[in-house]
Amino acid sequence: MILIVNNDQPLDDDESPTPQPKAPSRKYPWAILVVLVLLDVTAFLSWYGSWFGRPLSDAKMTEYLHDQNKPRNVQHALEQLVNRIIARDQSATRFYPDVIAAAQYQQAEVRMTAAWVMGQDNTHEDFHSALRPLLQDPSPGVRHNAALGLVRFGDSSGRSELIAMLEPYSVRAASAGVVELIIKEEGIAVAAHGPLARVKQDDGNTIEIRAPEASRIESVLVTNSSKVEAGSELMTLGPSTEQVWEALRALYLIGQPEDIPYVQRYTRPVSAIPDWIAKQAAYTVEAIRERAARAQ
Repeated sequence: MILIVNNDQPLDDDESPTPQPKAPSRKYPWAILVVLVLLDVTAFLSWYGSWFGRPLSDAKMTEYLHDQNKPRNVQHALEQLVNRIIARDQSATRFYPDVIAAAQYQQAEVRMTAAWVMGQDNTHEDFHSALRPLLQDPSPGVRHNAALGLVRFGDSSGRSELIAMLEPYSVRAASAGVVELIIKEEGIAVAAHGPLARVKQDDGNTIEIRAPEASRIESVLVTNSSKVEAGSELMTLGPSTEQVWEALRALYLIGQPEDIPYVQRYTRPVSAIPDWIAKQAAYTVEAIRERAARAQ
């Protein structure tokens, strides 16, 4: 038996004809396109659902502010409320008791946002009263936002926290164990609550250490895989540019002569800090001196 192929060349029975290339199916490219579109839509919906700029109705605002299971929903509502306050929308005041309640939320991120919101309306005395206890909050980010908010009320009781905003922050091990450094290089910027290191305990449990607020790595004091004791200093974090800027502006208004040495540090070049910060630091020193001279 002889098999005949297109080129009329005979092949033996035990040979097979060379497969000819087929034209690509039109079905599969369309299927792939549909999948890609669905992935894009899913990503968009996920982003849109978590985007704090998405407007909320009053009903949704109330629902989100009372959500005890999803901190991001509370933050979303608080962010939207700030827009109303800035726009002088009087409807925002109906939610003020919820803002004060959010300042007691379990997650520090929510308390920090609530403190920021309360600083936006310095005509509401209940906000003034609610900000003062937040100066004792265990989270430095909450304390800092409370101090900044109090300045808007002409209240200088958070001055020590404003100075702390200009100083490095020491990161310490919460327990004994072996360190795994996530960030090992100095000068790296770190987002708020970004991971810094892990400590693996003797019982096998691992504790993750995160940055309390946006910052930069100023120094790393341990080596990877080294064993540390509870309370050991692992690294120091320098304040972010935005944090320094806000602290300097606040001290421009309420700073005292004893604060000048902390401010003067930024009148000179500082690693990873832009030049315009030095100008603000100089203005702040000048304002403090002028205020002190007038008080004499």
